[in-house]
Amino acid sequence: MARASHSALGLGLAAMMAFEVASGAELKDLHFGEALYYAHQGHYLEALERLDAELGQHRDLDEPQLDTLHFHIGEAEFSVGDFELSYRMHHRAGRAIKAVLEGNVDEAVRNEAAFRLARIHFQKDQLEEALHALDRIQGRVPDGIKNDIEFLRANVYLASGRPGDAVRVLERLQGANGLTGFAEYNLGIALLQDKRSQEAVDQLDRAGQIKVAEEGPRAIRDKSNLILGDLLFEANAFERAQLSFDRVRLDGPFSNQALLRSGWAAMSAEKHDRALVPWSVLVDRDVTDSAVQEALLALPYAYSKLNVHGRAALMYGRALETFSNELVRVDASIDSIRSGNFLKALVREEIRQNKDWVIRLRTLPETPETYYLAALMASHDFQTALQNYLDLEDVRKKLAAWQNSFDAFEELIQRRRSNYEPLVPEIDAKFRELDAQIRLREEQRKNIEKRLHAMLTAPRPDHLATADERIVRERLNEIERVLKTMSPSEAEVLTRRVERLHGLLTWNLQTEYHERLTQAYEHLEALNADVAVMTAQYEAFVRARQAALHSYEGYDVPITRLRRRVSDSLAEVTQVMARQGRVLEIVAINELGIRRDRLESYQSQARYAVADSYDRATRSQASGGTQ
Repeated sequence: MARASHSALGLGLAAMMAFEVASGAELKDLHFGEALYYAHQGHYLEALERLDAELGQHRDLDEPQLDTLHFHIGEAEFSVGDFELSYRMHHRAGRAIKAVLEGNVDEAVRNEAAFRLARIHFQKDQLEEALHALDRIQGRVPDGIKNDIEFLRANVYLASGRPGDAVRVLERLQGANGLTGFAEYNLGIALLQDKRSQEAVDQLDRAGQIKVAEEGPRAIRDKSNLILGDLLFEANAFERAQLSFDRVRLDGPFSNQALLRSGWAAMSAEKHDRALVPWSVLVDRDVTDSAVQEALLALPYAYSKLNVHGRAALMYGRALETFSNELVRVDASIDSIRSGNFLKALVREEIRQNKDWVIRLRTLPETPETYYLAALMASHDFQTALQNYLDLEDVRKKLAAWQNSFDAFEELIQRRRSNYEPLVPEIDAKFRELDAQIRLREEQRKNIEKRLHAMLTAPRPDHLATADERIVRERLNEIERVLKTMSPSEAEVLTRRVERLHGLLTWNLQTEYHERLTQAYEHLEALNADVAVMTAQYEAFVRARQAALHSYEGYDVPITRLRRRVSDSLAEVTQVMARQGRVLEIVAINELGIRRDRLESYQSQARYAVADSYDRATRSQASGGTQ
């Protein structure tokens, strides 16, 4: 059965390269490679869509061993579970991976499946099951996941309240390839949970000074410094805490929190002037960040501690104005979310152009429904709800596209029918002609073979005479019949000549018998080859006719069934999307409500601080002080 895909042809080279680099094997099935290509781009829904269809067609084939997917069937069935896991379809992924575990597969493949199953259980907070899956890993393990297995084991220990076990595992992973920064940070957290505080501080200090270039390890290095600073701050080691906070990058995801806490560390050490530097940087950043909002109050507080009350009063006034404006924006955002504009903004096509769509949320226009969107992403509940909603939107769009494509499929089938049906009678006529020829040649071959086998035990030289020799013999026989009508005297000379010719024929047949018998067998083999060629043509005709017939017949019922399924699924997805959208709106409104309460608290503090600062500034001026 032929299967074609325009996108597969376009992505074929990239798919082959991706597969061959990853597995070291040659890619033989282009459709499987296309699914891998989409998976490597992070488009797991598209990868599942293609690979599920490919596997379904492969299983329906009469001779699946002739399909190119046959060479990759093990990897394909394993990849389905892997894609489902990446797409957060944990239940289906678990079933697929369990099937691999229970099947007759290579030891390395089984161990990798056990690792992925353990990861599923860990993500679903099924810690005992995760440990049980990890314990099933024995024997040969793929090099690429050896460290990942142990790192997952340590994380399960941490989540299970067994930090001591996690420490022992993580100590072996220090400096492991691919885990730089992460293993060091987790070891520090494990030591902290194991109540080995000084060792935890030392470990986090090492993790906070690792030299790395990749963004992920750099972010975890910043987090190590942030947590180390918090620990030192709580231990009243304010100088060391500020040094740790200052190691956090100014452009990293933890920079705002580090700047804020660095200032508070300086304030706690009663070095108020040193708090001005990080807070002055922080107040000029995005005001939707809670750390920036807190810094708007903290910076004038530092100035007041330095007895610069006039500047403090002005900065408190700026903070009060900022908080008032932000309250108006929060209220506008809540109203816009309730009116439904928020969900419409989330599904804009330009935002989903690449896998970094979360970062691109910041490029949305500053409308009420999107102003606090990037800040809301800090909430795990909001991120989860948003990802679910966007996934549902992707599914809805695909279902809508499939629903609209059925008319095109029906038109394609009709065109095939109009193209092939007129050709069928001619094909059938050629088929019958070829069938008659094959039957004739088969009968001839059987007769010749039967005679040759008989001649092995009872030689019959006359059966091996050539066509010319048979003609000559018939003519001699006819001459003999004519001679019998003549007088003996007239026929005597001619009779002797005829007998000599008969003898010559007999002599040739007898002396060349073995050579002719050998040639006869060679001709039989040639005839067998001709019959094989005609048989192949016969089978090709059968396949061609079946392919032509199957290309337009038998599709009405499946298409009708698929129409119904897509329609029902679209209605179901639309309904679930509405509920998920409502959940998303509620989460967003609740988060904005918390922000509103905090802004109101900051606003009240700013009002009091403005009045107090102006009062102190007035008294200072009256006493001849400077501002």
